[in-house]
Amino acid sequence: MRIAYVVPGPMSKGPMGLAEVKRRERLLNNWAFDGTTVEVRDVAEGPASIESAYEEMLSIPPTLDLLMRCESEGYDAAIIGCFGDPGLEAARELLTMPVVGPCESSMLLAAALGHKFSVLTIFDTLIAGQEYLAVKAGVREKLASVRATGIPVLQLMSDPAATKAKMIDIATRCVEQDRADAILFGCMTMSFLDMSDEISATVGVPFVNAGKAALKQAETLVSMNLSHSKTAYATPPKVSTGKTVADLRVG
Repeated sequence: MRIAYVVPGPMSKGPMGLAEVKRRERLLNNWAFDGTTVEVRDVAEGPASIESAYEEMLSIPPTLDLLMRCESEGYDAAIIGCFGDPGLEAARELLTMPVVGPCESSMLLAAALGHKFSVLTIFDTLIAGQEYLAVKAGVREKLASVRATGIPVLQLMSDPAATKAKMIDIATRCVEQDRADAILFGCMTMSFLDMSDEISATVGVPFVNAGKAALKQAETLVSMNLSHSKTAYATPPKVSTGKTVADLRVG
């Protein structure tokens, strides 16, 4: 199967550069089952990183455009490569192939691993939004806490040892103070540091890598010939009558 991992920002043009796009693509293919090929595609314009609702909204239109191109090019499924799942519902309205969000897939997985789970995020300003994502995923009652590292996305990789130490410290508090039985990375750059096994061994609870969880859900859906329900995510009426997305735009 062929899966598109769509980054909702111009990563190849930003501080991380094309080398990081290719590194993530190698990791995804290493995590994938035999017979799966993952290709990382990034949008041509948008925020360099997504650390607010405003930046998330800016990222959605070009992401939807790229997702539609991926379906027309014959991909079997797509992953929206941001933990906030920007544009997930809209993408499911426009597409028939499975579209997976890392937040939704990793929260559903973490909720199955114990009685409560916690999320490690970037800033305190993102805590309320990620609590709401748990509501949307239907697992709010199983969310023990959302705690922030205080490390910006674009700095997470500058000192991996310090980042890991901070995540271990906060994860330990999630377990000891919030009674979390499992923890997930609430940021794709955290997930692509590929430290979940090491941190899990130190903290003593399962750690969910959101990138890997999204990939495995996409593979599962394709292998079972399943996709999102079009009664839940109905094709927009104007599109169903033959109009293109471009036709819906004015100006």
